[in-house]
Amino acid sequence: MRLEDILFSQGFGTRRVCAGLVQQGHVAVHGETVTDAGEFFDLDGLHFNVQGTDWPFKAHAYLMLHKPAGTECSQKPSTWPSIYTLLPAPLRQRPQKAAVQGVQAVGRLDQDTTGMLLLTDDGQFIHKMSSPKHHVPKVYEVSTKHPITPEMVDKLLAGVVLEDDPKPVKAAACEAVSELHLKLTLTEGKYHQVKRMLAAVGNRVEGLHRSQIGALSLPADLMPGQWRWLSQADLALLKP
Repeated sequence: MRLEDILFSQGFGTRRVCAGLVQQGHVAVHGETVTDAGEFFDLDGLHFNVQGTDWPFKAHAYLMLHKPAGTECSQKPSTWPSIYTLLPAPLRQRPQKAAVQGVQAVGRLDQDTTGMLLLTDDGQFIHKMSSPKHHVPKVYEVSTKHPITPEMVDKLLAGVVLEDDPKPVKAAACEAVSELHLKLTLTEGKYHQVKRMLAAVGNRVEGLHRSQIGALSLPADLMPGQWRWLSQADLALLKP
């Protein structure tokens, strides 16, 4: 693929902008500056450098973000800063066939919820991970206002009825880690689901953190606000 087209596909701007970056000497491939925007490169294992930042070529972008509190999973946030401001511009500008450009969050977390958030520009991946038909488990660490009783755990496992939703919703797994700490596993995602489920059993969520999706856990060294690429091994752990 031509270098100009490579940069365009990775979100570095229009083809004219990408050609300008190359012609002005801002792009290096395999450690050597390239000034011919039409030069062809093999995409397999390709790494390039744009204005001092190293980038791997990715046909599709798959990311993990440690979402901090006080952020919204929206391109147009209403009150809090958008999670997308935590990502570099190329990831927000990757071209897509749809009207919205860049990577998109796979599901959403409330503004006060922290933890693992996946982002990608692969629509099929978003559908597979979001659809309740695929039963991808998501693990939440829940801090509660009131002590967690065995009866509450039993009800969450058996299923609770949420307001305006007649079909009972139940946890795939539920464990009281301590008096005020619940580990809850869900395989579907409804609006404010964890908070509504806890309210249905007479408790209240004081803090909510998503620690795991599928068999993939949030790394201890990925700090709030930080992101990283997902490896093939990571993606394999996400399969239901």
